Amino acid sequence: MLQVLNPATEEPVATVPAATPADVDAAVARAAAAQRGWAAAAPADRARLLRRFASVVDGHIEELARLEVTEAGHTIGNARWEAGNVRDLLDFAAGGVERLNGRQIPVAGGLDITILEPLGVVGVIAPWNFPMPIAAWATAPALAAGNAVILKPAEATPLTALRLAELALEAGLPEGLFQVLPGTGPVAGNALVEHPGIAKIVFTGSTRVGKSIMAKCAGQVKRVTLELGGKSPNIVFADADLEAAAAAAPMAFLDNSGQDCCARTRILVQRSAYDRFMELLTPAIEEIVVGDPSDERTQMGPLISRAQLDRVRSYVTDDLTGIRGKAPEGPGFWFPPTVLTDVPEDAPCAVEEIFGPVAVVLPFEDEADAIRLANATEYGLSGSIWTRDVGRALRASRAVRAGNLSVNSHSSVRYWTPFGGYQQSGLGRELGPDALTAFTETKNVFISTEGPAL
Repeated sequence: MLQVLNPATEEPVATVPAATPADVDAAVARAAAAQRGWAAAAPADRARLLRRFASVVDGHIEELARLEVTEAGHTIGNARWEAGNVRDLLDFAAGGVERLNGRQIPVAGGLDITILEPLGVVGVIAPWNFPMPIAAWATAPALAAGNAVILKPAEATPLTALRLAELALEAGLPEGLFQVLPGTGPVAGNALVEHPGIAKIVFTGSTRVGKSIMAKCAGQVKRVTLELGGKSPNIVFADADLEAAAAAAPMAFLDNSGQDCCARTRILVQRSAYDRFMELLTPAIEEIVVGDPSDERTQMGPLISRAQLDRVRSYVTDDLTGIRGKAPEGPGFWFPPTVLTDVPEDAPCAVEEIFGPVAVVLPFEDEADAIRLANATEYGLSGSIWTRDVGRALRASRAVRAGNLSVNSHSSVRYWTPFGGYQQSGLGRELGPDALTAFTETKNVFISTEGPAL
């Protein structure tokens, strides 16, 4: 059994069964049977059911949000957005069902067409940091493309996933088409990865585990999409609107208590603007409201677990200086907003993904130095560039090796634009106009016009 704790109180809130390899095997068999009928259904019928699923989710936004607050410690405002994002992803994917077009390619002696066919059964291994939206990133387009989905949520956060599976049935999706199997990574997750009936694995989590999954999938030449770690730069040039950059910087790494692969945890500031930027940043950090995630005024909640709290603490040693905000004392996995200064650029806190509410500030001299620092990482997921110079913004956007960049903002993820990373931040792209095609095979068919009559 898996025990779910409320990270704000450390109190148990639920226990759920942990799936075994036999459970995975049975789920794959059910999914394969359901997928055949789903793929054969008229595109309009699949789209209609997905829109109905979106509508049912819309009617349960508050319920899903409260579950997310309870199991993940997300602020209620964030949790409502996340539930709404599931709805929006289903609607967006439904719109692609009838537009999943092949091509007609000019050839001599006949007609050549391509057909996009579903893969079959897709395994989705979702993380605990954004349990609802990231699960939907893969589930919605995979279903829309005609596949069945087996979702393994993180051990700490299975409740919203289980509720979404119930809502899918309520909306009329076929039994077995979308199944949720809570369980541990080494058991249920590994069984999904190694099962020959799973055509593709979509994994979001640590780079270490992602590498292991990729290696196991290689033995079967199984497709993978990996969304892994990040250590994203927030580059502030001296000509930027410093007030706006400093005001936006805190939540660029404190959203979801810093448990975000896109968190801008390396704040790179041009040396000539460094002192002024820090004057503006200090009160912005100190004023962040950390507390009960169900309180509408709260900006940052707890970390997910005791283990994660211990990990974050290990990076903030007594010899480090900087800015610290406030956090509750007593039960709960609390850590205050923290900005570290005067650290070497190769210090562990400056190069490793902490996955908590901790950022470092590093000065740079000029544009070339900023790009050097920004790219001094094994990751490449996201980043921000603050400048009034359009030419510099474009040059820096081309030079920074990351899959998702924002200029004068911290936006990373929109469901209608592609998302993914460079280097060890992952493999493949999710979301955007091509999301459905990532869950299809391309079949090429040539029809001769010069042979016997058909």
